[in-house]
Amino acid sequence: MKLAPFALLLLLADTSDLPVFTDITKSAGITFRHSYGDHHLDNIVEGTGGGACFFDYNNDGFMDIYFVTGVWTKGVSDNDGRDLRGKLSGRLYKNNGDGTFTDVTEKAGVASTVFGSGCSAADYDNDGYVDLYLLNYGANTLYHNNGDGTFTDVSKKSGLDDPRWSVSAVWFDYNNDGWLDVYVGNYLLYDDGKFRDFYPAQGYPGPLSYSGQPSILYRNNGDGTFTDVTKEAGLWKPNGRAMSVTAADFNNDGLMDIFCANDAMENYFYEGAPGGKFVEKALEADLAFSEHGQGVSSMGPFFADVNRDGWLDIFVPNLNYVSLFVYNPQRHAYDNRADAAGLAAILGQYAGWGSVIFDYDHDGWPDIFTVHGNAHHEYVQEDTLVRNKGDGTFEDVSRKAGAFFNEKYVGRGGSWADIDNDGDIDLLVINLNDAPKLLRNEGANKKPWLMVDARLKFPTGSRTAIGARVTVTANGLRMIDDVNPVRGYLSQGDPRLHFGLGGAQQADVEIRWPDGVIERFAGVKANQILKLEHPATARRPK
Repeated sequence: MKLAPFALLLLLADTSDLPVFTDITKSAGITFRHSYGDHHLDNIVEGTGGGACFFDYNNDGFMDIYFVTGVWTKGVSDNDGRDLRGKLSGRLYKNNGDGTFTDVTEKAGVASTVFGSGCSAADYDNDGYVDLYLLNYGANTLYHNNGDGTFTDVSKKSGLDDPRWSVSAVWFDYNNDGWLDVYVGNYLLYDDGKFRDFYPAQGYPGPLSYSGQPSILYRNNGDGTFTDVTKEAGLWKPNGRAMSVTAADFNNDGLMDIFCANDAMENYFYEGAPGGKFVEKALEADLAFSEHGQGVSSMGPFFADVNRDGWLDIFVPNLNYVSLFVYNPQRHAYDNRADAAGLAAILGQYAGWGSVIFDYDHDGWPDIFTVHGNAHHEYVQEDTLVRNKGDGTFEDVSRKAGAFFNEKYVGRGGSWADIDNDGDIDLLVINLNDAPKLLRNEGANKKPWLMVDARLKFPTGSRTAIGARVTVTANGLRMIDDVNPVRGYLSQGDPRLHFGLGGAQQADVEIRWPDGVIERFAGVKANQILKLEHPATARRPK
């Protein structure tokens, strides 16, 4: 990365007053505990773990949480785990707005008893209420939000009950008709444990022991149903092994692109083209493999402009290494800067899964949180937080970030949200067969911040403007981000975009709406959640 403006000043800045994270899981009232549906970890379905989803299901302005979990499942779970049958389900926790959460699963009607891997949420029918989509080992579940605190299972009716093993799903309007479509990341075809030719110390066979599966793009028909358009859109790859997927405008052409992190093989990168088409360009873009050409086990991709040059970059943890893909506009491709940025030395010792890129200290530069844990055994590892120094490198600040970072767990999913609307980003960690950890950011909001809640206003309701590009200029930094909360491993975070302002008390804001209209707002005061709305319409299919 080039030396960015104000980098030298940042390097000289005092780091003794950095924020810390406090574990508030118990005091928040969260009693959920993840399970892989069995008493002993012995196959890849169980070991993949689970994620969580932040979304405001009741429109009260506070982010609620849905946790997915494994359940006892024939062909996956051992017979000695049968005592767990009927005792496990996904859980919905309502944010009470006072630092506590209440389990409202039964009342809401979302106690899924299918083996869950991931989740995402979006208002697919533009009625102003966010719906919930669960990615399962088994048919996926789509819960329609009724607007009264309850949900209705519309999986079969909608056509989104994909029977493959799905792990991640990213919502975006690929054909610009006003309806959110969904790209579902599918993993592999498990064989109920029949394949046994593996090294016993490994614990169980890895992903290459099984056939891959195609990920699927479903077009929203605008009437509550979806149609598989994968082949006609140019996305058909029958042997993928998706671990998680995300979408953003990576090449700054106004069209959404898709990044699919694959396990034990090359990644896929689909560049959006006019007419609702995509072209796979991972090799050309240097996104297919990790630095030095390894085809490693890529996990939860997270996009952000880490060097503040106006182009989105991609961070991908994996089981043996780590990738930081930084866009190089001169080459029209990505440079893998994991070594140069110091991340390989810090993170190479861990098995990485979930990731969150966020400005934890509000200096204007995006920092990286990573969740770790052994893949095939319940061997614990600590999680890490690295601080962006603004000169192309990162420093490990884990030991300065709170007691949690001295603890070890078998980590999997990771997510983020401003749970108390105080202006700084809090973290959520999903641990395999264990309790999650909700970590409150203490101290970042002493420095100025801005959150942008970008929404499209339809005649039928208002929803998050997925696909909008927000640019915030403050303290000499030009900061971009795209509205899309599906990032990281098996999870979804806060749909509101967060910016640390580096000490500035005001900022200039620009937003490019999904229809291409650009609006600018000068001198926006710091320390507020700026709600922006744009009129929109949705076309009915012919």
